[in-house]
Amino acid sequence: MKTALAFGSFDILHPGHLHYLKAASRYGRLIVIVARDSSIRKLKGRSPVMDENSRLELVGSLKFVDKAVLGGRIRRWNDAYNILLEYKPDFLVFGYDQNVDMDYLHGFLARNGIRPRIVRLKAHNKKSHKSTLIRKALGI
Repeated sequence: MKTALAFGSFDILHPGHLHYLKAASRYGRLIVIVARDSSIRKLKGRSPVMDENSRLELVGSLKFVDKAVLGGRIRRWNDAYNILLEYKPDFLVFGYDQNVDMDYLHGFLARNGIRPRIVRLKAHNKKSHKSTLIRKALGI
């Protein structure tokens, strides 16, 4: 069976996340990489609302997620891709608004002999199902 890999913080799990992960699961056995608290602070400049173990438990409990794991520790922005060496997925599935340096990613994949199909999903309902909008509405 093919393996699909999805990444995210999944802080304040909402219908947009569910849409993303359910769509990603259609590509194969879904492994979800949940960002560590320290990675969110480093990459987004803020702390998550929910701690990494709580977010991991929520994501892992979804029926269409086959496996949820914590991401690696990130010292530099491009450390996030190192986990691909472990899983070597057939598909990398990104949400419509995930910031991905595609040039770096393609180079990393080529250097390491990993050849997944890269999928960029369309927005589900970006006017209401977006983490930044939910955080703003909640005042956090």
